[in-house]
Amino acid sequence: MNKEPEAMKDTPLVIDCRQVTRTYTQGPEKLTIFSDISLEVTAGETVAIVGSSGAGKTTLLNLLGGLDKPSTGQISICGKDIHRLSESGRARFRNRHLGFVYQFHHLLPEFTALENVMMPCALGGMAVNDARARAQSILQRVGLAERLEHKPGELSGGERQRVAIARALVNEPDCVLMDEPTGNLDEHTGEGVRALIESLRDQLGIAFVMVTHDMKMARSLGRVLRLEQGRLVQEA
Repeated sequence: MNKEPEAMKDTPLVIDCRQVTRTYTQGPEKLTIFSDISLEVTAGETVAIVGSSGAGKTTLLNLLGGLDKPSTGQISICGKDIHRLSESGRARFRNRHLGFVYQFHHLLPEFTALENVMMPCALGGMAVNDARARAQSILQRVGLAERLEHKPGELSGGERQRVAIARALVNEPDCVLMDEPTGNLDEHTGEGVRALIESLRDQLGIAFVMVTHDMKMARSLGRVLRLEQGRLVQEA
């Protein structure tokens, strides 16, 4: 278990991952992606997970988000063991407590920025006018107040990723999981996204867990952990 600084001991845990193992069966062989992974993430903390390609970083992120199940171990989000929930229960829980941002924004091309950001609210049953107001507010917060009616094809790469971040934040989640959020951006645009993440974390108190190859970004945002040989270790 990674030890937290003294100041964090009284901060609520958003993620509590204990002795998690993930294995896959390939014919007669069992492939272990990682074993005995433990991780605690507190409210308002940013944790970067680094490691070589194929180390299992995205698999770990999918486990934390309830998109995949561990072979052994327990993962609690905001005190709830998400893998004890039904599939529909996990979907509702994710929509309320977690946000997701990927390297490729996965915006729906036929919808505007505003409509894309409204989607999680609509899925959660929020009234359309309330969803629109909340989406407008978060898009303004990420600097896209003038781009509400633009479709993804009319936006730059950095703007599309800001829309994706707004969509992840619109339901005011406790934690946002990010898989290479700047991996498809140039250095200047990536720096803008990094600054945005830092600002939102400090303003909103949301935890961020980010998989990244960008060590500069990882070190600038917070705690850095390395996934190697199936183990999660503190980066020096």
